Amino acid sequence: MNLSAEELLAGSGLTFEVEVPPHVLRPSDGTSASTGQELPTTVRMRPLTVADLQTITRAAKESDSLMATLMVQRALVEPELTIAELTTMHVGLLQFLLERVNELSGVTTDAAAVAHAIDAPLAKATFVLAQEFGWTPQEVGELTLGQILLHLKMLGERPRPAHR
Repeated sequence: MNLSAEELLAGSGLTFEVEVPPHVLRPSDGTSASTGQELPTTVRMRPLTVADLQTITRAAKESDSLMATLMVQRALVEPELTIAELTTMHVGLLQFLLERVNELSGVTTDAAAVAHAIDAPLAKATFVLAQEFGWTPQEVGELTLGQILLHLKMLGERPRPAHR
C-alpha cells in the first residue's frame, strides 16, 4: 500500500505528552528524603520539522548549547517558554527534554550531528523527495528528519526496473 502525501506529512502535526520524572525536574543531592507523594509532571511536545532544524541551525551557528536550547524551545508546545526562560533551566532538565525532542523527531543523535546532517545532504534529500513524490519544498520542509530518512531509505530499497 502506497502512502499519500497527507499521510506522510501528518506526523509533523502530532503532539505528545512527555512525563518529566520528579528527580529530573528537582534533582537532589541524595540526602533529602522523598515524601513519596510526588505526582508525575508532563509537558506537551511536538517533533521538529526540517524547516525547524534549518532555522535553528542558521540561528545557532557555532553554539551547540544554543542549538539544544532552540530545539527544545521549538518543540515545547505547552508550556510555551522563551529562550530567556529556557536558559535559566538547569542543564539536566534541558538535556532530558532535548533527548525527548530527538526521540519524537526520529533523531537519535546529538545536536552537533543533527546540524551536520542538515547542511548539504538535506538539500539533496529535498530535491530527491520532491522529484520522486511530487512534493513541494514546503511540503518536504514540514517533514521531521526521521520521516525524511525513512522515505530516502524506502526509495533506496525499492526494486530497480530492468534495463534492456
